[in-house]
Amino acid sequence: MVWQAEVDEIDRRRENARGLGGEESVARHHAAGKLTVRERLGRLLDPDSFREMGVLAGAAEYDETGALTRITPSNSVAGTGTIAGRYVVAGGEDFTIRGGASDGGGSAKMYYLEHLARQKRLPLVRLIEGAGGSVRTNARNHSGQAIGGAAISPYVDLLGMVPVVSAAMGSVAGLPAARMAFAHFSIMVRDQAVIFAGGPPVVERALGIRVTKEELGGVEIHAYRSGLVDNVAENEEDCLSQIRRFLSYLPANVWEAPPFCDPADDPQRSDEELLSIIPRSRRRTYDARKLVRHVVDIDSFFELSPFYGRSLITGLARVDGHPVGVMANNPSHVGGSMDGPASDKLIRFVDLCDTFHLPVVSFEDEPGYMVGPAAEAEGTLRRGVRALCAVMQTTVPWITFIVRRAYGVAAGAHLNSLSLKYAWPSGEWGSIPVEGGVAAAYRREIDSAPDPEARRRELEAKHDKDRNPFPRAEAFGLHDLIDPRDTRPVTVDFVRMSRPAIQTALGPRSRMMRP
Repeated sequence: MVWQAEVDEIDRRRENARGLGGEESVARHHAAGKLTVRERLGRLLDPDSFREMGVLAGAAEYDETGALTRITPSNSVAGTGTIAGRYVVAGGEDFTIRGGASDGGGSAKMYYLEHLARQKRLPLVRLIEGAGGSVRTNARNHSGQAIGGAAISPYVDLLGMVPVVSAAMGSVAGLPAARMAFAHFSIMVRDQAVIFAGGPPVVERALGIRVTKEELGGVEIHAYRSGLVDNVAENEEDCLSQIRRFLSYLPANVWEAPPFCDPADDPQRSDEELLSIIPRSRRRTYDARKLVRHVVDIDSFFELSPFYGRSLITGLARVDGHPVGVMANNPSHVGGSMDGPASDKLIRFVDLCDTFHLPVVSFEDEPGYMVGPAAEAEGTLRRGVRALCAVMQTTVPWITFIVRRAYGVAAGAHLNSLSLKYAWPSGEWGSIPVEGGVAAAYRREIDSAPDPEARRRELEAKHDKDRNPFPRAEAFGLHDLIDPRDTRPVTVDFVRMSRPAIQTALGPRSRMMRP
């Protein structure tokens, strides 16, 4: 019992830290419909698995005798725990103390999380609700915290080593907002989270513009327009559930293979609906998400960025229990054309798959790059070429099913140099679709014809035979032309066959420059 007094003091300080910003501050937080950071971590992690670090950190005051008179806990909570039995590093700002500002011990703990995840090679989860730096603390930072490249380097290195998740749980500004972008998966809570480099007061002072928080950085901005966040959660429970699900597809680090789980689906499942899912009329659309679900393991598809770059569907799934990346053109949005946002989305998606050794399954219905004045002005070609480069630089196995169209340069966004390429009977491909190609190649002839519309239809009918997939199969221009109902068994074989290549190619991926 020699050190009992000191142990009692540790317990007293721990109890104080568990009180966060005090009863009144916590009550205000709850009244706003939000969980505290400790409650969030408790629901994210497996029960009783959280081991906190820096629980005693804070701002302490002592009397003239050296006795503690008051201590305010640091405004962040950090540590390790497990999700589905696998270790992660996790933490977040405590908004009940100084709005989770990036100063003092709170900031130091959040930086340490990056170091710990890198050192232990464990996934990192940030539950972010912080106001960033403050002018009040500028004077303290002249010689302390690193800035510039030295401060950013750990974030960059981490992205090439372990899965990183950032969740906006409330108001997020400054450095915490940048952490939203330094992630493989980012998510924000609808009607609760806002994200911006500088808040409305900063914007008004700098630009003379008055905006609300939601107008500046709400869900409509970052999930639909900027692409800063991948997914939107309806509430905090949904947010934490999506984080757990995202991590379930990924290894702990790049030196491990993606986690296999016992399949709960028939590998030879052959869904009859696949035979009719593609309409004969090229003007009719179809549900590409339903197509994906017919092929991957039942209930395993987890979509990423559903509201941004909507002409391309991307997500994670399992095939025969093995995690894979899945992409498909979405003909319900701009005909499935590759536009600027879809190009950016594709880069992010294939980088994720290549970093963590996920085979890619692609369902191609690509009419080509989006055309028109708006598409040209937003740099579609430049962004599209960057996407092509990202795809060609991947080293993971790919399999591509041409389910309808594969036209132009953009068709190359669906396969790398090692891809297996299959087609359905509905597949067609070439340098340009027949309709647009006839209009361009025969423009003068059509315009000078007595009946231009009849001549256009006649020429289109003449070239319609070019759509036939059988000549391409005869020339071994693809690996096979298959019954659509056989797509799942073919995909299962591909994934099983890819496992040895993945197991022998683990480790970090190098990244080449893109135009």
